[in-house]
Amino acid sequence: MPSLRRPLGIIGLVLFLFVYALGVVRLAEPVATLHPLVQLPIWLVLGLAWVIPFRPVLVWMETGRWRTPR
Repeated sequence: MPSLRRPLGIIGLVLFLFVYALGVVRLAEPVATLHPLVQLPIWLVLGLAWVIPFRPVLVWMETGRWRTPR
């Protein structure tokens, strides 16, 4: 019987991205008022931070465990 981990993982990741994008959009106006050199690290961090939760979810989707096997 096929596992539901992959469809649930994909749905979870898409929902996470949607909520994350909404949060970043809400920050856009206040951050845009800051000096460009202050904005740069904020946008760099926000632009890369969404990747962090993906690895454990992808590992779980493949193995059923939250951590990579040793």
